[in-house]
Amino acid sequence: MHLDRLAHYIEGGRPPGAARSYPGCRDRRLPAASVPVELLGALYFATRSPVWRGGRAFYDPGADGRLLARAHLVSAGQFADIVAQEMYRDPGVDLDLGEALRTGRSVLGRGRYETLICAGRLDGLPVLTFTAPWRMAEVTWTAPSAAYLRHLARGLLEAGAWSRDTVAAYLADCPGTAGLWTERAVARLLED
Repeated sequence: MHLDRLAHYIEGGRPPGAARSYPGCRDRRLPAASVPVELLGALYFATRSPVWRGGRAFYDPGADGRLLARAHLVSAGQFADIVAQEMYRDPGVDLDLGEALRTGRSVLGRGRYETLICAGRLDGLPVLTFTAPWRMAEVTWTAPSAAYLRHLARGLLEAGAWSRDTVAAYLADCPGTAGLWTERAVARLLED
């Protein structure tokens, strides 16, 4: 959600707080637009990222609730390259988006970010994302690291649609952070 974080997927490099560098996309142009969105479903944290040393963010579109997010206007090739980098693969192979666009979901594999979701349309364009093939109730929740949660919080805040208090309360209430990260602790991540 954080444009600075997304830039490392697109242009390449190592984000602050990450333990890995990214090769970047074939097309290194930054998004033509970035807008705040609210999607049906829920954000939760699970598994353990060796890059961020804590829980990863996943989207369960079938869960009750709402997901605060940002939609970045990127090309289909950039989207494919971002998905590849999240799966620790080399970018450069286009994805067949047909099934996700027709049915709303396409499972490419069993990996943690190998399920494509089309969450609707915005200004006539598909809102595509990727997540895990499982539901949030089917996996043990794992608290995210401070560096990772900071990127998510900053991304939501820079979208301009939600206040710092709203972002902190939202992230502190997600499965995986609830009871482990307080609103105050999340808000402190936005101070520096």
